[in-house]
Amino acid sequence: MSDQRPNLHQSKRIVIKIGSSVIASRDQGLNEVRLSEIAAEIARLRDEGHELLLVSSGAVLCGAEKLGLSESPRSIPMKQAAAAVGQSRLMWAYERLFSQHGMKVAQILLTHDGITNRRRFINARNTLLTLLEHQILPVVNENDTVTVDEIKMGDNDNLAAQVAHLVDASLLIVFSDVDGLFTEDPRKNRTATRLNVVASVTDKIEKMAGGTGFRGGTGGMATKVRMARKVASYGVTTLILNGTMPGLLRKAFSGEAIGTLFLPEETRRSSRKHWIAASLKAKGDLVLDSGAIEAITKKGRSLLPSGIAAIKGQFEVGDALRCLSPEGKEVARGLTNYNASEMMKIQGRHSNRIEGLLGYKGADEVIHRDNLVVFNGII
Repeated sequence: MSDQRPNLHQSKRIVIKIGSSVIASRDQGLNEVRLSEIAAEIARLRDEGHELLLVSSGAVLCGAEKLGLSESPRSIPMKQAAAAVGQSRLMWAYERLFSQHGMKVAQILLTHDGITNRRRFINARNTLLTLLEHQILPVVNENDTVTVDEIKMGDNDNLAAQVAHLVDASLLIVFSDVDGLFTEDPRKNRTATRLNVVASVTDKIEKMAGGTGFRGGTGGMATKVRMARKVASYGVTTLILNGTMPGLLRKAFSGEAIGTLFLPEETRRSSRKHWIAASLKAKGDLVLDSGAIEAITKKGRSLLPSGIAAIKGQFEVGDALRCLSPEGKEVARGLTNYNASEMMKIQGRHSNRIEGLLGYKGADEVIHRDNLVVFNGII
């Protein structure tokens, strides 16, 4: 398996995600010493001609320390209050430390709701690209002060994946608090070995990643591996490094085999299809029969109502739906041409009966192939 670290320097546009445990703690707040080292490393990459974006965690931990909380906030209002206090502290530190290297920064706060709409997605993309054009470093975080579960990205690993897609990055670097992906949790089993390169994130690799890691953050190694799998389909390489150790960026870009490198897939999805697959939350499920699964995964066909065996959820026209096998595995995701009540009337029927059943016909297809993303398939 080829190690592509010697080629990292060829990546023009790079997203760097910094985990909470790398730069902050509840007891001591922001670790400005480490943050200063990271700023110097990023400035060096800038000087070498790379375009850079940061996705930074740490606002809640910074706020918790400022508020004098004895434990990490648990309620949504308290988390939002801590984020509001910590975010300004975090950005002020970034502004001061990067200014020492002649770099300007800009704060970008996103919510999941802000990118599920295609027009808002493009607006966010244009803003980020304009900042890069003017040589300004975007520092991206989720808008934790207002988000609730319904509009939340989930964690900053997922946010980093979204940003990599937004700006067409070629490399995503993740600063974690471990040395990479191991065969087992190295903090529990000292005989665990680090994987140097992962050619493809399989279900086995995801299981190997285990559960959540550092208690102060929202994502562990499992979320990072899922993130790597997600961006690989868009042609993005992912490198997980131990962000608590200075100098690793330089070593990685010099070709040293540190961290875990996740290679991109050879066939890259279009931006629109990746948006459907990775940015939209499914509003319902369609259980397909074997004939429909073969048609959409092997023949590149649209999904017709005759292939739908069951329907779950309430959804409207244009919502994203999961397409499931009879065993419950998601085989595809797409944008529906019919709402839930209409779908209930036409499921299992031939397309030529739609008008008679509904009194009108919007389309022959339940989901057109142009709006359908097949996982591990040909579309």
